[in-house]
Amino acid sequence: MATLKFSGVHFRTILAILILKLVSSSSLPDQNSKPEKRVSLFVFGDSLFDPGNNNYINTTTAYQANFWPYGESFFRVPTGRFSDGWLIPDFISEFAKLPLIPAYLKPGIKDYSYGVNFASGGAGALLESHQGFVVDLKTQLSYFKKVKKQLKHKLGGEKAKALLSSAVYLFSIGGNDYLAPFTTGNSIFYRSFTKDQYVGMVIGNLTNVLQEIYKKGGRKFAFVNIPPLGCLPVTKTLNEKENRDACFEEVMTLAKLHNRAISKLLPKLQSQLKAFHYSKHDIYTSISERLNNPSKYGFKEAKMACCGSGPNRANYSCGGMRGEKEFDLCDNPKDYLFFDSSHPTQSAYKQLAELIWSGSSDITGPYNLKAFFQDIS
Repeated sequence: MATLKFSGVHFRTILAILILKLVSSSSLPDQNSKPEKRVSLFVFGDSLFDPGNNNYINTTTAYQANFWPYGESFFRVPTGRFSDGWLIPDFISEFAKLPLIPAYLKPGIKDYSYGVNFASGGAGALLESHQGFVVDLKTQLSYFKKVKKQLKHKLGGEKAKALLSSAVYLFSIGGNDYLAPFTTGNSIFYRSFTKDQYVGMVIGNLTNVLQEIYKKGGRKFAFVNIPPLGCLPVTKTLNEKENRDACFEEVMTLAKLHNRAISKLLPKLQSQLKAFHYSKHDIYTSISERLNNPSKYGFKEAKMACCGSGPNRANYSCGGMRGEKEFDLCDNPKDYLFFDSSHPTQSAYKQLAELIWSGSSDITGPYNLKAFFQDIS
């Protein structure tokens, strides 16, 4: 039997040719397959979603998280995210096989074809919520309109229209509207209305923004409702000293009113606006379950924050840049539901993102985000 002999040079040459052929053939499109269709992600909201927009505005450190130990668990450096690592939109980006969606205000961002994040820590649907220190929802909408123009200019009208129509618009908004009257010491505006009237204004402003995005081509809208705000470590301190293990009831009442209102709003919009689809995650229930039974979800501590000072580390002093320089930091954020006194840890956010992505209809419905990124129409 004859034997084939190759010198090292000849063998390497033939191997290189074979690899080139394999790469070339594998990169050719399947004539029978449809071209891959990208679904973009546009994010609006507050500190639950802010990837660092507040790094680039004229504000105070009360509305920023661009200092250690924020970001320590994933990025190793602070990015402006109000947690020890990733937030919900970061995990959604990963699940959807998108790059991390960048902050709109970050210098040098020019490509919006995967989407962009407008969220701002402290922002509300009402202009009056932390006015002058944050990017409110109406301003976030104005940024989106600029992005639409740039996409149209770059891609052309038809491609931009298709991108915006298939895109997902993700919202976390309203929490600051209900917290600000109690945490800023200025409740005059809030006290001028009944609770129902106040919630009605928040829902009204959100409705206007949704309708505007719909007019610009948006069709798939995703929401988290309001968390149990009165049970955050920081809001429990609003109670009298002898009652600081209890949730702060007035804020809880507002959260429940809002959640009932948005549950009525979304089906109404679906009936009024052709091809309007929505996904709503019940984050109020998700966080409440983890507060009430942390060990079931892998947490050792749900009342105390990982980072802060005072009883339960409930003082909003994480990082020592907000007036109070001394603070305590836990050894392992994974053990904690809350990173600082207002915001969940990366571990908690991952669990919430998984529910938003693929949760059943009793917690995320009528669609979850996995269905949205499969481009339902």
